[in-house]
Amino acid sequence: MQFTKQAAEKRLADFLMDDMPVTEWAARQVAIAPDWFAKYKALRREFMESLSDSFEELSFLNLSKEAFFALLGGRALPENTSLRLRVPLAFGGKLDVKNMFMCKTFPHSHNLDRFLIEQAGAQTIWLPNPAKKIYVPTNLLGGGDGGNATDDRLSQYAATMLAGRE
Repeated sequence: MQFTKQAAEKRLADFLMDDMPVTEWAARQVAIAPDWFAKYKALRREFMESLSDSFEELSFLNLSKEAFFALLGGRALPENTSLRLRVPLAFGGKLDVKNMFMCKTFPHSHNLDRFLIEQAGAQTIWLPNPAKKIYVPTNLLGGGDGGNATDDRLSQYAATMLAGRE
């Protein structure tokens, strides 16, 4: 189905992701290198290690200390999280940290897959392109009175991790 930008944005709103920006992309299929997965695995680790500048978004994932250190150490993704390519390899995307973002597997990654599949056969596709490395819907970003214990806990984790590197 060929979406207009407005139709793509409405479809994402149907998935309760109306804050997800989209980028227009020519839907031309390209060949994928046979060694892509080995390169992707190395890139995954690099991307996870780069998340040390994303503490605000990480705080909304409510990670345990072990999951937090495993993520920032590039060892393991937390449960129910996925890494996605902003521009899939099949459409000419590159294996590069700047082409990646992380989100919850369910419902976000699942709904983004549906969103892309619905555009099959279109001349132009609309690709999800969140502004930050971790997609957290804006309806979860609101705070209230009383502080945020998760932010405090992550600050302590970060200080411990950085102290270990010095």
